[in-house]
Amino acid sequence: MAHRLSPLHIFKRPRHGMVATAPPPSPSAMSLVKALLGLTRLAAVCGKPQVLQRRNASNIARRIELLASLFEEILDLRLPLPPSVVQSFQELYTILSGAKLLLDDCREASLFCLLIEQESVAQQFYDLTQSMVVVLDALPLELLDLQAEVKEQIELVRMQVHKAELFLDPGELQLREEVLAMLGTVERKERLEISHLRELFSRLQLLSVRDCQIEIQRLEDLRSASHNNNSTQRQVAEKLTSFICFLRYGRCILYGISQAVEDDDNDAAARLGNWATASSSSKTTILGDEVSSRDSEAAAISPPEEFLCPINLEIMRDPVIVATGQTYERASITRWLQAGHHTCPKSGQDLRDLKLTPNFALRSVISQWCTENKVPFEKSVNKRSSTRRKNNDNLANNGVALEATKLTAAFLTEKLGSDSSPEAQKQAVYELRLLAKGGTDNRICIANAGAIPLLVPLLSSMDPKTQENAVTALLNLSICECNKMPIVECGASEPIIEVLKNGSTMQSRENAAATVFSLAVNDDLKVVIGNTPDAIPALVTLLREGTASRGKRDATTALYNLAIYKGNQANIVRAGVVPLLVSLLLTTDQEEEQETTAIVEEALALLALVAETTEGVTAITDACAIPILVKLLRFASSKAKEHAIVVLLSLCKIGGDAVIKTVVKSSSVVPSTYNLFTMGSTPRVKRKAGSLLKLLYNWKSVSDKAPVAAH
Repeated sequence: MAHRLSPLHIFKRPRHGMVATAPPPSPSAMSLVKALLGLTRLAAVCGKPQVLQRRNASNIARRIELLASLFEEILDLRLPLPPSVVQSFQELYTILSGAKLLLDDCREASLFCLLIEQESVAQQFYDLTQSMVVVLDALPLELLDLQAEVKEQIELVRMQVHKAELFLDPGELQLREEVLAMLGTVERKERLEISHLRELFSRLQLLSVRDCQIEIQRLEDLRSASHNNNSTQRQVAEKLTSFICFLRYGRCILYGISQAVEDDDNDAAARLGNWATASSSSKTTILGDEVSSRDSEAAAISPPEEFLCPINLEIMRDPVIVATGQTYERASITRWLQAGHHTCPKSGQDLRDLKLTPNFALRSVISQWCTENKVPFEKSVNKRSSTRRKNNDNLANNGVALEATKLTAAFLTEKLGSDSSPEAQKQAVYELRLLAKGGTDNRICIANAGAIPLLVPLLSSMDPKTQENAVTALLNLSICECNKMPIVECGASEPIIEVLKNGSTMQSRENAAATVFSLAVNDDLKVVIGNTPDAIPALVTLLREGTASRGKRDATTALYNLAIYKGNQANIVRAGVVPLLVSLLLTTDQEEEQETTAIVEEALALLALVAETTEGVTAITDACAIPILVKLLRFASSKAKEHAIVVLLSLCKIGGDAVIKTVVKSSSVVPSTYNLFTMGSTPRVKRKAGSLLKLLYNWKSVSDKAPVAAH
């Protein structure tokens, strides 16, 4: 039985009266006639669809073009227009503008959507034609002093629209059946004849990598615009995903693999530099492969930290309490438990049971905060991350998409083999890099196809692009929790570190740092990577040499994740990280204010971790960081203030009298700390500020009571 797809109902417009541009407001009817003439000319030159709806589009465009002589005659002779004619022309303007929009849609729309929506689109052409019948029948041509040939031409148009019928091209309908049948073949895991696939793509005018990429982009745009708020919209998104995956496979099989469409966004959807850094207070690890991005909207809103799920770092809409007393977003902790973990992600303690208890009190507080700050409580603050999840829906229940992705991954992996030419390997690793951006199932398909062991040798490629794409592909793959250990077990650690140290491009080095961060999400791999020779020094070097926008942040976040394991903290300090972090605290680029705030927060988060060691305290005080930290208590972001107070508290606790004396010398430390104690943005910052105030007060009391030495 052929694979069936119900109509998508996405390629449709309301009836012409609701979509067309209103006639131009003007006291002169001539301006209306000029606008009508302009529409007829645009319809004539706008271009017809190359594959689907060609006859319907040609017919309506030709009829509109024939009307041009009427408007030209009126303008040339400056004929007066009776009110009844003006009214007819206004209605005609609405119809013609609707026809122009429909012609544009047919020319620019996705071929696959046009294919599925043939009946709907043909009906729109027919409805517009019937509207022209009504208007042309009511048009009082006898009131206009027109030349005979012009009247004959208008009568010709009137006769044509009267005879027009709803038209569905049998060839196009057959083409749809063949496409759906081929999708069914893919879903059933049956052998796909390449000759049939080639013929199908040829009939769809998908004749090159570029043609396929344009169609894929159109489908992706439609999928991005479909909000998965109900079952119908989710079904539409699934169908669009099926088309995209099928097209991607056909493009690779038929036209080879090409880097004609380079992706310069540096895999923004997967880069760890765009992920929210875990809080230093909770030493939270970013878990799984759905991690929040730090976009401008989220930064502007700055929800209280206790409202954020420690796993995905997004506002909790359904907070639940686990056995250790920690609170998480239900969906995030459920995924964690389903992955086989039996520990609390935040504390690392074993869970005596897996019961999830709703935290109604916190949910109520979060809901109130969202209302006060005009944040939709039922939607994620982070639009980018929610869009990414929406656009990369799980493929498990989408047979066509899953099987097409498996075929694509297997084909590309085969091209990575030693039997392939360097150029074929270069192109295959690029395609795998892009495919691995598409979501968890894509990454699993690539790993199951055996690509990981074949990507590792390409990290040592002498070709800069091959090396860059290989490390970025591994970065994208490593986002999936189940791929982290296999990557390391394939011996990728040392080659990744080598790229981090001596990569052919700065982009390769920065993506290698992001890969280190991603792998180090796994607690066991924090130890492995920390013990890998040159790993920590290479990250510190990148912190010094990397680009301000990405390299420094990638290095900082990678070092932060390694520093969560206490055994790495002293090594990080000895590698010379502290002076570099202190220098980042002085960043004042007003043009990149958001980026500056983020790097300051991340630098402070890492300082808060290394300040837990004696070596770290010594390095921080030697770097003269205390005055900077005190200043940040007044002028930094809320999160930066919280990190700064944590660093100062650790310095005073571990450094003792010498450090406390230096802190007290700053006249603003007590009022700034007291301000955080009374008005801090989170309970944690208030608690830390109170502890620091108490410590400073106790020290001062003892100091004041100390006997004065005799002279």
